[in-house]
Amino acid sequence: MAGNTGSERRPDLAAMVVPLGRALVAAELPVLREHRLAMWAYGVLLRLDDEPVRTQAALARDIGADKTRIIGVLDDLEERGLIHRQPDPSDRRARLLSLTADGRRMRDAVQSAIQEQEERLLARLPEEDRRGFLRALQALAAMPPAEITGESTSP
Repeated sequence: MAGNTGSERRPDLAAMVVPLGRALVAAELPVLREHRLAMWAYGVLLRLDDEPVRTQAALARDIGADKTRIIGVLDDLEERGLIHRQPDPSDRRARLLSLTADGRRMRDAVQSAIQEQEERLLARLPEEDRRGFLRALQALAAMPPAEITGESTSP
């Protein structure tokens, strides 16, 4: 807790965010099970959104998954008709990954159910705090990891 600039002590950010994150993930699991999706599969559906991703390795990097372990997730999603893999016209060795219409519907249904749960939690905050919390969380989540850790990105 060292390093506070004010006289008020607070827990470290990770000490507050990690338990909250674990509880939020636990709350998502029944929704994911209902739709027969693993957490990684939901991450894939969210990342693919409406724009194709050029390679499976790029997708794995983007969602923080191991590129060798994501293949089974992609196989399952493709077999279920939720994603489409096609050769990249500019590089036949690469595959473009994209959502199908069913994949978009699945993503939207799952995200809607999860965000309904989140709305019940957020409703416990006064409206002004809620808006500020969401703005701050979005700003922090958009930061590159190197900026958070203080690592240099230059050679």
